[in-house]
Amino acid sequence: MPAQIHRGTLANLRRLAGVLRRGGLVAVPTETVYGLAANALDAQACRRIFRAKRRPANDPLIVHVADLRMLRQVAEPNDAVARLARVFWPGPLTLVLARKAAVPPVVTAGLPSVAVRMPAHPLLRRLLRICGLPLAAPSANPFGHVSPTTAAHVQEGLGQTIAHILDGGPCRHGLESTIVDIRDPLRPVLLRPGVITAAQLGRVLGVPVHIATRRVAAGSAGQQSALAPGLLARHYSPRQPLIIHQRITAAMVARRGTDEAWICFRKPAWTGGAKNIFWLSAAGDLREAGRRLFALVHRLDRGGWKRLHAELAPSAGAGHAINDRLRRAAGRRS
Repeated sequence: MPAQIHRGTLANLRRLAGVLRRGGLVAVPTETVYGLAANALDAQACRRIFRAKRRPANDPLIVHVADLRMLRQVAEPNDAVARLARVFWPGPLTLVLARKAAVPPVVTAGLPSVAVRMPAHPLLRRLLRICGLPLAAPSANPFGHVSPTTAAHVQEGLGQTIAHILDGGPCRHGLESTIVDIRDPLRPVLLRPGVITAAQLGRVLGVPVHIATRRVAAGSAGQQSALAPGLLARHYSPRQPLIIHQRITAAMVARRGTDEAWICFRKPAWTGGAKNIFWLSAAGDLREAGRRLFALVHRLDRGGWKRLHAELAPSAGAGHAINDRLRRAAGRRS
């Protein structure tokens, strides 16, 4: 039976909180992408996430908390947490901290650290308060594929393997959260870019934020565990091959057939009404482009195109996060 999509009524939130307390799975909306949630303190429930997504065990989960009290159940906070929380939480920022023993090793890929964030989506915040549990929740899609930004995307990808989806509408940001390792507050490391930038973090922390460049391969047991989600070299991938370009031009499109789709960063002047030219933001707005990226890739991946092409965004602000997702998506070949 396909997953049931639930509206965000109080009765439904109470029902879904009960599902989570009993060790079940619920796909939930966040301001970044939809997540597949389970009780973060229940190892068996979290293993169900890995089975439903076909996710490798070396890729840890993010734990979502309602407040700083709940954070202290799962992680060891430091002075940097308080400074960042005042500015960025609730919001699209994930912090890697020392793990507390209450968090089972399956959540953290066996590592002594845990990735934690306080989400801003009002429905997920109400659900967290009602169920009273920290929730582990990676993106609600088959592992390695395009992240879901609507309940319909979740239904398409996981509708036959999970039972419940909470519909919170389209995601506000459409890109996964920024992840920063702050176990050493004097040497924070940006692990995954998002709409909150390294420069913004550095201004709040008062120290430079270093940017990690190493990527981890997904695979069988025994391989190195990632420190946080979203660090794998191949990820966020459509079923059709995706090729990235520094810039898409009319001449490039003309050399290919009309059975290939092209994603420009902004609307080009040379489209001429072509049916295979698309864009992330007509005006070149980085926030709008990030919000539309995964939704557009989902649509084109179902459109019967032989191949997808995408243009990199300007490397500033959210453009760094957009380009990170595009490069990882292009790393996978079907």
